[in-house]
Amino acid sequence: MRRHLRDPYVKQAVRRGYRSRAAFKLAELDERERLIRPGMRIVDLGAAPGGWSQLAAQKTRPGGCVVAVDVQFMEATAGVTFIRGDARDPAVHAAVEKALRDGRADLVLSDMSPNLTGVRPVDEARSQELALIALATARRLLQPGGGLLVKVFHGSGLDAVIRQMQGAFAQVGIRKPPASRSDSREAYAVCKGLLVEDRIDRVFDRSA
Repeated sequence: MRRHLRDPYVKQAVRRGYRSRAAFKLAELDERERLIRPGMRIVDLGAAPGGWSQLAAQKTRPGGCVVAVDVQFMEATAGVTFIRGDARDPAVHAAVEKALRDGRADLVLSDMSPNLTGVRPVDEARSQELALIALATARRLLQPGGGLLVKVFHGSGLDAVIRQMQGAFAQVGIRKPPASRSDSREAYAVCKGLLVEDRIDRVFDRSA
């Protein structure tokens, strides 16, 4: 708690009215990668408490659309449609597609993190599972050429996850923004250019 209160990003988040210090991670990644533009349609997975959705809504104005998804409750945010539920639930997918107007997104964000047990193999497996959930969701919702920004954790199984991302996107890079604590094993996979042949056919997928 002492470290949290002394954290300069926490203090900046309070001054700027951000929901969490995590907003600065997205801001730093976007500054480097140019991920977000006005008018984009964005899906934010694991969005609560809403720091990423809040920033994305600001950056996509005017004409943008941000849909936030989380199993936990999230307070209303200007310019954000919140859908409570599990990203793997077909009903949640249908609700997201409806909120996106034509069912397609330009960018999927995921800052999802597992509840840590302290048992490294378990925590690594859970974190890679969340990354794969984000990848599967992106493949269903993105239009061809769309992008994915997803939290990953260094450890066993990450190479296999990255290979799956490389099979779906034209470019995949691993980044660690300055706002990410130096002692954390987290990093972010920046995936650009969803391949046309990789996009899952939504009609076929629903009928399976």
